[in-house]
Amino acid sequence: MTLADLPTLRAGLAERGLIADKRFGQHFLLDLNVTRKIARLAGPLEGAAVLEIGPGPGGLTRALLEEGAAKVVAVERDRRFIDLLGDVAAAAAGRLVIVEADALAVDQAVLMREHAAGLATCVVANLPYNIATPLLIGWLTGGFRPASMTLMFQREVADRIAATCGAQAYGRLSVLAQSLTQAEVVMRLPARAFTPPPKVDSAVVRLDRHPDGPDPSQTAQLELITRHAFGQRRKMLRSSLKALGGEALLTAAGVDPNARAETVTVQQFQALAQQLAVRGGV
Repeated sequence: MTLADLPTLRAGLAERGLIADKRFGQHFLLDLNVTRKIARLAGPLEGAAVLEIGPGPGGLTRALLEEGAAKVVAVERDRRFIDLLGDVAAAAAGRLVIVEADALAVDQAVLMREHAAGLATCVVANLPYNIATPLLIGWLTGGFRPASMTLMFQREVADRIAATCGAQAYGRLSVLAQSLTQAEVVMRLPARAFTPPPKVDSAVVRLDRHPDGPDPSQTAQLELITRHAFGQRRKMLRSSLKALGGEALLTAAGVDPNARAETVTVQQFQALAQQLAVRGGV
């Protein structure tokens, strides 16, 4: 059996009586033309390893394999889909590894070393909405840092990731993502594209890690500063960052102490993180 011999996604779900579970934030993409487009947007995948979170019935999984991924490691928490994904694995000639686990709990770096050692790694996923943001922050700032990520989010979250300074959606996620990656919304999808349709539209964001981004040792400082600054975004920075050095820190970084977080550029937040690192702040 090959990938081309597999039944349609709807047929596979119907055969096993499977439906989306709200507890896991599941909304399925059953149009293989759409999943293939996402896989192409994530490419080139030839010779690469892909980490996929929440594959569900495996539509995107199939597309990633069709695009030539050398290895796809699919992490699925819902055991109802393990057998269905097993059919895809049987047709994938050893290129698909299925891991039944909670993506927030599993050590993804260890997982990829175990199953895809020596291969360049990217993440491609139609993320469960209820864990999308913590997963992204983990990939941006944690120990496992893929070279690229092509991810489906609620449209509101996608807009926050790509928002520029001064925009209403600009915030902590914007600064973290744009400091560490080149982030771009590459596809938008209406709610009706999913089964069941969510209450909001969705968008795919591609994030390519900056080769000359901030030193990894400063990531903790950047995360801390943005948490304080946007956690009290109505306040002037001299007040919201008081616990981190306040006006002295801001002056040293060349940032107006009277500014508010939404008016401070990504580059200025990076300068603040650099100054906090020099001062030994964590």
